[in-house]
Amino acid sequence: MKKIMTLIVGALCSLALHAQGYYTQYYADKTLRSEAAEWVKSGAWRNGFTKASPHATVNAVDFYLQYRKNPAQWRALFEWVQQTDLLALPKGRTPIPGTTLVASVEDDENRDLARQRSESHYHHIDFQYVVRGTERFGLIDHYTSTPNTVYRPDVIHYDYDVARARFYDSRPDEFFIFFPGDWHIAKVKTDLPDQHIRVVVIKVDYK
Repeated sequence: MKKIMTLIVGALCSLALHAQGYYTQYYADKTLRSEAAEWVKSGAWRNGFTKASPHATVNAVDFYLQYRKNPAQWRALFEWVQQTDLLALPKGRTPIPGTTLVASVEDDENRDLARQRSESHYHHIDFQYVVRGTERFGLIDHYTSTPNTVYRPDVIHYDYDVARARFYDSRPDEFFIFFPGDWHIAKVKTDLPDQHIRVVVIKVDYK
């Protein structure tokens, strides 16, 4: 009887998790989660960067672990973003001095959701900072999404349940980071009259 009850409880927990959806990498280690949250809150990662803070969707554990594995790129990224006039930069690709990082400065427009593709990356992390206008980002549920293309370095796309997707609008004092476990959609049309945006995208190596 005890074994049956354990199986029933496990099944109910699984159903509950499925109902909630799965949108980012989960880490069961409570100590690690707490340590990562405190680290993000402390600002130890900033390296002088004061323009913005992580959006609530940024996976704190991924950020913490990746920063520790690859501090040189992250420090250079935040130093460059702080010291650079991102509104004055020309559109296009700008190398970040002393690194292999490249900032992609994109002047673009948000579009209807049906026109935008979902994606994730295996070997890179997307740092996205919207410095003009408002961009809507989406995160899709892993449980109800399936790849609809063959992976090609470094992107794969998905079919997903729109009703299970979650959407977030950018603010000038927040940035987004999409790790490999964050299957995302960018440049989705908002409810605002102006859909023009400038977003700075920097791909950091995933370690």
